[in-house]
Amino acid sequence: MTTIDGSTVRKLVVACDAGMGSSAMLAGTLKKQLKKSGVEVVHSPVAEIPADADVVVTHKGLAERARGVAGDTPVVPFDLFLGDPAVAKVVKAIQDKAQIDV
Repeated sequence: MTTIDGSTVRKLVVACDAGMGSSAMLAGTLKKQLKKSGVEVVHSPVAEIPADADVVVTHKGLAERARGVAGDTPVVPFDLFLGDPAVAKVVKAIQDKAQIDV
């Protein structure tokens, strides 16, 4: 299990496979939710996850590939592109500057 310290997250990456569909919508939603927190939200192909990412969220089907690219950066898998509890937990931890286990 990995711990994310929401107070240290500066860059959150939404990693996708190939398209600009649902994951781009999720990235837009997260940008709005995290705007006041000063967190940069980036949409990226899973094969090109930026090295300076503090946390990566990706669909559960891409999680293992993302972990292979992200190295030690925490990867949070989710099922639903909108309203997923795992993503909501990350957002809340960032907003509250709290720690969560993923």
